[in-house]
Amino acid sequence: MRRLTVAERLAADQRDITLTTIADQSSWDRFLVEQAILHIGSSRAEFSANDLRDLLPEVGHGYLGAAISALRSGGIIRPTGPGVPSTSAATKGHRLAVWTLTARGHAIAAHRRTARATGRAA
Repeated sequence: MRRLTVAERLAADQRDITLTTIADQSSWDRFLVEQAILHIGSSRAEFSANDLRDLLPEVGHGYLGAAISALRSGGIIRPTGPGVPSTSAATKGHRLAVWTLTARGHAIAAHRRTARATGRAA
């Protein structure tokens, strides 16, 4: 395994600090964002951040990206291929990844739907 250079280690540390800061400053409840992703993912074959923005309040800039990154790392979602242009004016048409739920993501979404239907906490 290749050792990271000092610059690479510092960049990784800065990335982790930035993601933690975004999550800490966000007024979005992380469970709300996860729930929206699981809902959209279980009802559509593919989705992007464009599809999620309409479901979520306009606060916590950057948290959606951090949540998507965490769900990807956790094996809940995976990219499907070519991106789509962003519909957010702030991003000036930047390309967004297109995602799909993995088998694990579908299982979690189904479990949450069942728990909600029976009145149990998921």
